[in-house]
Amino acid sequence: MAARIAIFASGSGTNFEAIAAACAEGRIDAEPVLMVCDKPGARVIERAERRGIETFVFSAKDYASKADFEREIVALLDSRGVQLVCLAGYMRLIGDVLLEAYGGRIINIHPSLLPAFKGAHAIRDAFEYGVKVFGVTIHYVDASLDGGRIIAQRAFAYEGDDIDELEAMIHAVEHELYPETVNKLINN
Repeated sequence: MAARIAIFASGSGTNFEAIAAACAEGRIDAEPVLMVCDKPGARVIERAERRGIETFVFSAKDYASKADFEREIVALLDSRGVQLVCLAGYMRLIGDVLLEAYGGRIINIHPSLLPAFKGAHAIRDAFEYGVKVFGVTIHYVDASLDGGRIIAQRAFAYEGDDIDELEAMIHAVEHELYPETVNKLINN
């Protein structure tokens, strides 16, 4: 029986698409049963609808607190039997409510070799620093920014001077490593 996963995203959803496609093609023994998005109008919503994956779209400002919207999310995850939560460009820190309910079952992808270059501008920060080895990290989520135990990393050398080219290379690595890692976690 396929594992039931939820994917959280805030933007265009390319990592969402990579995971959903891998599930549909049988490269991940899982079914995405819910996509959670905190940005109404984000492109990932269209991607999920096209694939027939249920969506929960919310705006944080419509809730009195983070705990309030996280309680609603936990109820949705529980009611759908979600076993693993995959953050795929979800640009919001996970709070205590979600961590208490799903701690150890929430993973994230980050476009740097953590613990270096945490935060929302990791690619730009590493590029401007002048590093020559870039990469991608998948880690368990804890209460800290881009913290939590590292599950997988993949590095590559880049000595060019085109940040758009670098970003494309990082996304290509993400789209391979994330589905591979999700599948390994589900099958262990």
